[in-house]
Amino acid sequence: MTAWIVRLATPEDAAAVAAIYAPVVRNTAISFEVEPPDAAEMAARIAATLPARPWLVAEDDGEILGYAYAGAHRARAAYAWSVEPSVYVAAAARGRGVGRALYAALFAVLRVQGFANAYAGATLPNDASVGLHRAMGFADIGVFRHVGFKHGRWHDVWWGALDLLPDRAGSPAAPLSLTALATDGRLAAALGTAV
Repeated sequence: MTAWIVRLATPEDAAAVAAIYAPVVRNTAISFEVEPPDAAEMAARIAATLPARPWLVAEDDGEILGYAYAGAHRARAAYAWSVEPSVYVAAAARGRGVGRALYAALFAVLRVQGFANAYAGATLPNDASVGLHRAMGFADIGVFRHVGFKHGRWHDVWWGALDLLPDRAGSPAAPLSLTALATDGRLAAALGTAV
């Protein structure tokens, strides 16, 4: 049994989120950002994501172990039902199922909101990330060859797709806001049953 909880992020989590993300940006090509965002920027990103889409953290006795969020897939209106999820886990917490728990909760909330598709990318080589996505149900779409240049070399990115809404009959309703889910208890239920 895990000791951590998965909950919605708040601006107060921004410093811990920035600390988890900074070494990924500085030391790897996992992220194509080149300068680590500070806590103020992360707080702004959390605020911009909520309340339309979830940004979650895994917390253990006040310590943030990792985070996951769903960004918009594209800006045009017809893409409104598609998201791009990301998950990052603190180095000391890797291998404990934190990433899987965060993703399970994230996808549970996205399904209740009415999102239909999740598209995720992973800079190659990254067997752990590709393996996690496949284990969560993502199907291979393909590889963007030489799509990003960082740390003096070109990098490929694997892409996968997860069908969040198998029933595609009729016109879909607009995805629900997290505020709407919170008022009737569906948000708490999705977070409670996912972990």
